[in-house]
Amino acid sequence: MSSHFIPINKGLISEKYKDEVNIAINKVVESGWFILGEEVKAFEKEFAAYLGAKHCIGVASGTDALILALKAIGLKNGDEVITVSHTAVATIAAINLSGCIPVLIDIDPKTRCIDPNKIRQAISPKTKAILPVHIYGQPCPMDDIISIAKEYGLKIIEDCAQAHGAEYKGKKVGTFGDVSAFSFYPTKNLGAIGDGGAIVTQNKNIAEKIFLLRQYGWKARYISSIQGYNSRLDEIQAAVLRVKLKYLDEDNSYRRMIADKFYYPNIDGVSIIPPAKIEGTLHAMHLFVVECSERKKFMNYMLSCGIGTALHYPQPVHKQPAYVNGAVKMIGNLTVTETFYERHVSLPMYILPVEDAMVIGKALMSYN
Repeated sequence: MSSHFIPINKGLISEKYKDEVNIAINKVVESGWFILGEEVKAFEKEFAAYLGAKHCIGVASGTDALILALKAIGLKNGDEVITVSHTAVATIAAINLSGCIPVLIDIDPKTRCIDPNKIRQAISPKTKAILPVHIYGQPCPMDDIISIAKEYGLKIIEDCAQAHGAEYKGKKVGTFGDVSAFSFYPTKNLGAIGDGGAIVTQNKNIAEKIFLLRQYGWKARYISSIQGYNSRLDEIQAAVLRVKLKYLDEDNSYRRMIADKFYYPNIDGVSIIPPAKIEGTLHAMHLFVVECSERKKFMNYMLSCGIGTALHYPQPVHKQPAYVNGAVKMIGNLTVTETFYERHVSLPMYILPVEDAMVIGKALMSYN
């Protein structure tokens, strides 16, 4: 193994804006105001403007963002939400925690996102929404999803937890559905230094409902007009996110450069299959996930080259112990999903030094 090990992820605060982050944190500490203050208000305004959205509401996590989004559009206990098993468990957990039933359909093998051709067969009288997941930073085929949703009168909740800055036909994801949810977990392209999340919508009524839900239903302090939650983005996280938001497009472009210059050219497409490049989409490159028939051999080889790999995720949600006994509803055999989970491997993808990216590229080329 090389003496210099390249981990799957590191350096969540780039050297180029570390000083700005420290100044922003100190400013909050000196202010003495730590919850729902001016930094949160400013970030909400700036992130909405960045996306091209009318409303942004900061909350405590990406999972909370999904739960409150589901509640805010009026879903009730027993309502069905169509989504995928190929996602972080948070997606499914949020649907369950909101009292709804996750209905799982298969993914498209090319996009690895929800397969629009599978949606209609999953629709029942209880179906109220579709929840597409822009997995790994790859935008879902939103035109098809929107068309089906309009046909059946369904709501759309976008899961954008891995897709900060991703675009579909020149428009930022998170602005297509009735409401969308973002995570600012530290490893995200736009990551805080702790938990955090946001809900984005173009709908004023939905936004007003979420503003109430995130803090006990308060219109006036200590007076609950509706039953709400405690889910608040704190000032330090918002201050950090404001700094990093300024560099998000630049950082995403750098990630795509790493992929285009060092990964794609050195992958043969036979023993290793890279993510497909989908016309009309701009991938956020949160994760660079390949497929290979001899996964263990490949991961061991990369380790011998001093390169870390990972599985995102080890099991699809419907195979996990908490979800095998009725917590989810499956439509058909999730064959594409299950085959993908036998083959996928994540390579390092972050603001890698070029020298490290070159090492990874050479290892990929020599594996071929």
